[in-house]
Amino acid sequence: MIKRILVLGGTGLFGKPTAIQLKADGFQVRILARDVRKAQNIFADGYEIMEGDVTDLASLEKAMTGCDGVHISIGGAVDQLSAENVAALSPKLGVERISYVSGATVAEQNRWFPMAAQKLEAEKEIRSCGVAYTIFCPTWPMEQLARFTQDGKPSLIGKQPLPVHFFAAQDLAYMVSKSYQLSEARNKRFYVYGPEAMTLKTALERYCAVFHPEVKGISTMPVWLVKLLGTLTGNEMLKFAANLMGYFDKTPEVGDPAEANQILGAPATTLDAWMESLKSKGM
Repeated sequence: MIKRILVLGGTGLFGKPTAIQLKADGFQVRILARDVRKAQNIFADGYEIMEGDVTDLASLEKAMTGCDGVHISIGGAVDQLSAENVAALSPKLGVERISYVSGATVAEQNRWFPMAAQKLEAEKEIRSCGVAYTIFCPTWPMEQLARFTQDGKPSLIGKQPLPVHFFAAQDLAYMVSKSYQLSEARNKRFYVYGPEAMTLKTALERYCAVFHPEVKGISTMPVWLVKLLGTLTGNEMLKFAANLMGYFDKTPEVGDPAEANQILGAPATTLDAWMESLKSKGM
């Protein structure tokens, strides 16, 4: 029986609401954090916070000891390594379930893109370690929309013509917690899609209409131009953004969310409902 769950990436966009939901549903929640004070400021009493890093096997093993489940919500450069380390340690520590946040475009046909390839390898390590797993493949979170608006000026890289089923991070948190309560979620790979499909531009226009009504339009820059600017200025973050948005400019969602919706409950938060919730919280 799963009682204590270690959340890796617990202070992040997906990790924070997941940790809170797990605790609300009666699980004991442990957070591994590089910055303990930051984690303590985020989480109220009742969470066990341990200092450490997913790249450090000793601190990770200490954090995993005594845990029945490990939820990985890391992303970034150490995403694959975190999954490999958890997969290596879990069998000997008696972990009963590993859950991992992958992505809605993570598929063999997209292995050409480095981030997709890394997540495919991370999934492979988790599936092959002998511990039951649940892999989540979410599409775009609504919470990302704010990142496309800097100083009240919304902008996009590329045309972004493909429809996306935006979801709220809280809905993913519900699904992760539910997966630890159901045997039917063992050894499953679930796609997480929200209830509405729209382009990124449409979603950003709706977001700005509510939070930045003064905005008259959304500026766009071609992917090639942003790559060139990043190269000429030596701005690695700009080049990364260009490559990432270039990928999404031509890569659609894959998979079918039907099984996830049937077993865990379909994400129901619409963009309008999510924005209304933000407004009610003064955000």
